[in-house]
Amino acid sequence: MSVLSVTCCVLLFLSFIVEGSVHEYRGERFVAKGTAFVVHGGSEGIYSSRPGYFNESSALPANGDSYIRFEKIVFRRTEEFSNFTSGLVQAIVFEVEDRETIGGSAYGGQRAICCTADLAKLGACKQGVVIHRPSTKDSSWPHVFGVSFNAYELDATLPLRSIKVTKTGMYNLYFIHCDPNLKDVVIEGKTIWKNPTGYLPGRMAPLMNFYGFMSLAFVILGLFWFYQYARFWKEVFPLLNCITLVITLGMFEMALWYFDYAEFNETGLRPVGITVWAVTFGTVKRTVARLIILMVSMGYGVVRPTLGGLTSKVIMLGVTFFLASEVLELVENVGAVSDLSGKARLFLVLPAALLDAFFIIWIFKSLSATLNKLQAKRMMVKLDIYRKFTNALAVAVIVSVGWICYEVCVL
Repeated sequence: MSVLSVTCCVLLFLSFIVEGSVHEYRGERFVAKGTAFVVHGGSEGIYSSRPGYFNESSALPANGDSYIRFEKIVFRRTEEFSNFTSGLVQAIVFEVEDRETIGGSAYGGQRAICCTADLAKLGACKQGVVIHRPSTKDSSWPHVFGVSFNAYELDATLPLRSIKVTKTGMYNLYFIHCDPNLKDVVIEGKTIWKNPTGYLPGRMAPLMNFYGFMSLAFVILGLFWFYQYARFWKEVFPLLNCITLVITLGMFEMALWYFDYAEFNETGLRPVGITVWAVTFGTVKRTVARLIILMVSMGYGVVRPTLGGLTSKVIMLGVTFFLASEVLELVENVGAVSDLSGKARLFLVLPAALLDAFFIIWIFKSLSATLNKLQAKRMMVKLDIYRKFTNALAVAVIVSVGWICYEVCVL
């Protein structure tokens, strides 16, 4: 583990430094949403700046400021559709509680983002621009600004700007235009989002300390386990070797996640190599842990010396679960800098969830058969241990399902 820690530290300090949690746009096209054309620029939880820290004229960020900075944002159109002066291509930054200040409707009709002819007649807005109203809590929000194309101009560059964040909340950025003639326009550049203590998004910020604590906890657990393992190595049976593997994998996983978030917080970019290894160690650990519980539930080493014909099925289930979980975790974590998961995750959660459910069903079905065998053979001590094991698993499953429901319904 010391070699891995040294390697991660070297990666941490040798990585090039940039100024924030970087959202990059590489030729992304605008998507039609009603009368508007939209590119989602990012969504992050940001804590408020510490008083007296923010300086808009400074080229470098202070340690206690929070902001969203626009850098080198360029809109490009093709030469074929460049013979006219366009409407505005606008950037809109708003806090989630102010989302109702974006858009409007005429005569109680369907809500629109772009100002329609009917709304323009009412004097509510200027036709062809994004509808927005000042927030009731802070009249300077939402922040809306933009740039237009001159005739025969292929590129339009958004002015450099830093937006100070003075209120803790969930912030959203959208690039929007209302000109149908600009439907082929693409966006390039980046925005930089920063919290007072670093560049981790708000949802991820507490995780760095959590994984630091868990790394220490696993080290303590590992030292205790390996000491006992060395003391009684002559009496060790195969399942204990598997538990040792799980603890070792847990130590590596927690350390890697800590270094992943520490570097992200320092540089604003996810370290892809560390993230991939953290995901892989975690997925292997969860797979091995489930296989151990399944084998124990089947009575391996207690009422049966081998798994017999079930070995290939157990291995197949483990490999399938590993692949489904690995793909899901890679998609969700590698390179992710936003507080919102991508749509692709929705299609990857289901296979992993179904395989997890299959594990649970097989485990409890196997436990029931093992309990019956122990009772038939009157092995009362082992029967009592397995009953306690069954109760502990049932509580763990109930807590896990309860937490999932809480995440879905509340968070």
